[in-house]
Amino acid sequence: MSLVNLGHVCSHLQNVSKARLGFTSVPSSNLIHQLMLSLQASGFVSYVVRGGLEPPVMLSPTSIEPETPPEPVTQANVASRRLWLGMKYWNNQPVLSKMSLISKPTRRTWMDIHGLGQLARGKDANYVKGMRQPGECIFLSTDRGVMELRECVERKVGGMLLCRVL
Repeated sequence: MSLVNLGHVCSHLQNVSKARLGFTSVPSSNLIHQLMLSLQASGFVSYVVRGGLEPPVMLSPTSIEPETPPEPVTQANVASRRLWLGMKYWNNQPVLSKMSLISKPTRRTWMDIHGLGQLARGKDANYVKGMRQPGECIFLSTDRGVMELRECVERKVGGMLLCRVL
């Protein structure tokens, strides 16, 4: 699991939302794919599609299913695989306005259920600021996959803090 690549993805998505682009691509890895699916479930991106270097052909701008099936992953094309994301905007403002890493490549931050409960209530825990703004989400990597902070508190699961999304 490379947090360096995740840091590049966070800054890329932040720049894409500032530039008001409709869709973009990020490198494909298992961690990034799970995080993008969690962002989609939380409502920050409209669709996540696996593809190659070229964007998938869509039926219409509102369709989330590609017109052609995605190309299969082989040993020859595994390095060039991309995740294509549809960005969301509401009242001409980006839904995803800020995305930043919490765990750094040199300092990974792990938290148990007690610390996660404090973060969910807006209190600081272990040098991490609590969630104080409406619509703010913190994503964690757990043994059950990538989850949002509130879901981890409900399921009583701790893990490594990945990123904060506003």
